[in-house]
Amino acid sequence: MSAPLLQPARATLANGSIGVAAAFALAIGLLIIAPFAIYPVFVMQALCVALFACAFNLLIGYAGLLSFGHAMFFGSAAYVCAHAVKEWGVEPLTAILMGAAAAAAIGLTTGALAVRRQGIYFAMITVAFSQMIYFYCLQARFTHGEDGITNIAPGSLLGLISLSNPMVMYYFVLALTVFGFLTIYRIINSPFGDVLKAIRDNEARAISLGYRVDQYKLAAFVLSAALAGLAGAIKALVTQNASLTDVSFSTSGEVVLMTLLGGMGTLSGPVIGALLIVSMKFYLSGYGQWVTAIQGLIFVCCVLLFRRGIIGEIARVTKWPL
Repeated sequence: MSAPLLQPARATLANGSIGVAAAFALAIGLLIIAPFAIYPVFVMQALCVALFACAFNLLIGYAGLLSFGHAMFFGSAAYVCAHAVKEWGVEPLTAILMGAAAAAAIGLTTGALAVRRQGIYFAMITVAFSQMIYFYCLQARFTHGEDGITNIAPGSLLGLISLSNPMVMYYFVLALTVFGFLTIYRIINSPFGDVLKAIRDNEARAISLGYRVDQYKLAAFVLSAALAGLAGAIKALVTQNASLTDVSFSTSGEVVLMTLLGGMGTLSGPVIGALLIVSMKFYLSGYGQWVTAIQGLIFVCCVLLFRRGIIGEIARVTKWPL
């Protein structure tokens, strides 16, 4: 292809990159000032859930692998982090890394078996492992069963900065979640991410080109598990508890809902979906069990009106790399 023909494509790519950078900078600016206008704990919880949704989207949106048990990574990391901080007195950042490492280890074990199957069989294997983790957490002594681990003191960062101050805690959480988002962005926009997209679009062709598809799937699964674990570990410090809800099937279902609602395979779609779900749960909490019904109704309406999700439809119409 000649250079003149390549110039429009290069210009489009450059403009898209600039647009993403500008949108990201604007989002960071808003998040920096957010705790002065919005309840900080709410924003921190929303950031954790948004990171969880983005980690799940890395697997389903870019590798084409549907997991119905992603809460096992989120919840197990929360338990490990909470136990390390409360019982062992581990420094918060180290405890978070321990939680993410535990989630990655579970992801490696689960993924090694799951990636050998496709479609519904892959999904069912993740459900089976998720239920095993759930019942283990229900029976294990260190998780305290149905009571969970509560009253977790955040401690001091590196032994120097106390996280008991809500504003210090907020910016600590913001830094970690931004790191997680940037990691996902870098994975997606790397040669590794291009191979994942190729496998998602046409696995048979990827195999014919010589790619070891199962190894790429397993790597994507472990990365998604580790990032989901990072979100779960941070959440444990924010809410100062780890409970069975974190590893339950309903949590796995919610992250699927968030991703589909915002837009599967988009950068910002899972974030928007997570913010909508968390906001509904927070502001509609007074309606009790009706919250689930309202969420279901909104989801049905969005599926009918936005087949690609909210952000997915906006990206389709505007051609922006959202």
